[in-house]
Amino acid sequence: MKIFIDSGNIKEIEGLMPLGIIDGITTNPSLLAKEPGDYRENLKTICRIVQGPTSAEVVALDAEGMIREGRELAALDEHIVVKVPFTREGVQACKALSSEGKRVNVTLIFSAAQALLAAKVGATYVSPFVGRLDDIASSGMGLISDIVEIFENYQFTTEILVASTRGPMHIVEAARLGADICTCPAAVIEALFKHPLTDIGLEKFLKDWEKTQKKP
Repeated sequence: MKIFIDSGNIKEIEGLMPLGIIDGITTNPSLLAKEPGDYRENLKTICRIVQGPTSAEVVALDAEGMIREGRELAALDEHIVVKVPFTREGVQACKALSSEGKRVNVTLIFSAAQALLAAKVGATYVSPFVGRLDDIASSGMGLISDIVEIFENYQFTTEILVASTRGPMHIVEAARLGADICTCPAAVIEALFKHPLTDIGLEKFLKDWEKTQKKP
């Protein structure tokens, strides 16, 4: 399973890339608005750092505006994936952009039906938001399971990009279900490295080694 960073922070991204586990980036208007400088230049910089799929989202609400913005974003760098919201207008924009050979990430997916429609119009990725579903006592991972089954039934090439991940278990469960990608805030990726038994074991090894160095 691929791991993307959900961030627009260049320093954050630069800090994680040397680990060799990051395959791409997802951004959104909220994340990019937090960062200084022109968002277009920031996106270009992120693409140069990551050299992988980098989702950049349109802000227009009408199909014509989404298509226009999508073309502009795609022109910034070859790694840009145009991100559109799941709406009637977004589905229409996805169809147009994907027909032009542009990669499209359909975001704000909250049902299997929405994922199915996005796949039918050529979405490269669908982004179901598992954490937000869990917040309203609905099963985020149940949705992932449904989408995986549907896409396998009909051999859709659309990849399932699990979004709104809140912790390591979301990532593990998504991998068990066969999702293609998880996109995670930097803090969630850092949490994947942590286990108390690893810390205890390392501390014991070092203490034992220290004892051997003190022997005459």
